[in-house]
Amino acid sequence: MASFSIQGINIAGIAATVPKTVEHNMDYTYISEKERKSLIKVTGVEQRRVASAQTTTSDLCFEAATKLIDELNWKKEDISILIFVSQSSDYFLPATAVILQGRLGLPTHCMAFDIALGCSGYVYGLSVITGLMHSAGIKKGLLLVGDVSSVICSKTDKSTYPLFGDAGTATAVELTDDAKPIHFNLNNDGNKYNTIIVQHGRGRNRGSPDSFRMEKIAEGIERSKLNIELNGIEVFNFSINEVPEMVNELFRDTQTTSNDYDYLVLHQANRLINETIRKKLGFDAAKVPYSISKYGNTSSASIPLTIASELREQISKNKLRLLCAGFGVGLSWGAVSFTTNKTVILPVLEI
Repeated sequence: MASFSIQGINIAGIAATVPKTVEHNMDYTYISEKERKSLIKVTGVEQRRVASAQTTTSDLCFEAATKLIDELNWKKEDISILIFVSQSSDYFLPATAVILQGRLGLPTHCMAFDIALGCSGYVYGLSVITGLMHSAGIKKGLLLVGDVSSVICSKTDKSTYPLFGDAGTATAVELTDDAKPIHFNLNNDGNKYNTIIVQHGRGRNRGSPDSFRMEKIAEGIERSKLNIELNGIEVFNFSINEVPEMVNELFRDTQTTSNDYDYLVLHQANRLINETIRKKLGFDAAKVPYSISKYGNTSSASIPLTIASELREQISKNKLRLLCAGFGVGLSWGAVSFTTNKTVILPVLEI
């Protein structure tokens, strides 16, 4: 496991944007009412936000970043790094981060690049931007993280379609002398890459008429090779075993326990998975916020979205020590702990 700490960086603000369109899982008539009720009980997903065909992840992140820059009263010429973390980029090329640098009116000296990660993406992205800012002395940066997962979900696949929602987020990061260390623990297991996968549409399988053909995999599961496939049992077993082990290692490295943290913010994968992790780590239920009932599994956006949705009032009033863990597609998983210090959290935005 890769464990390390970054000094002198503060999380200045977080904003999240979701589409206005709401889909309720009780209206998902592809499965029976009994199955719908069971799905909601197990996963915790009551409703999700779904982007229009004209809305991209970068549009959601752009809105969040624009509002956050204004709220912080940052000068755009002071922002010298922008990282975009997503698996739903605007184009095959160029990098979406470069497009966002232009759209936001940031200076040409602002470095900008993409990171193609999903569920662990917020933690990984935070490690990259804080590490670069610390080593290069960069004063201000933006981490834009999100996904429009509805694009790759088959409406006739009950194992994926009712789970995923769309969202984009912006995290403002600044160099400062009085920040407490940010601690990271990052991990991957590429031998299990096909546990969550879209088979066609890139370099390995570039696409053909066969890519669009719908296949019935099982009762209630029909999809094409351009749709996401998810092995639920593998994901469950991976999550409840690897995530607690990773967090416990971070506890050992930082000489902390669950009692030292105000909140544990988990990737909103599935309520059953997250509750199992919570209990294994010994966190009280009141310390583990959920946004999954309102927004579903929003992939890389789920941690900052949950902070914006569920912890805005608490963070505005207090310095809080947060522990966050992202885990999933890759397989990839990571944890980060940091202390909020005058961190601005905007209400969840809609477009």
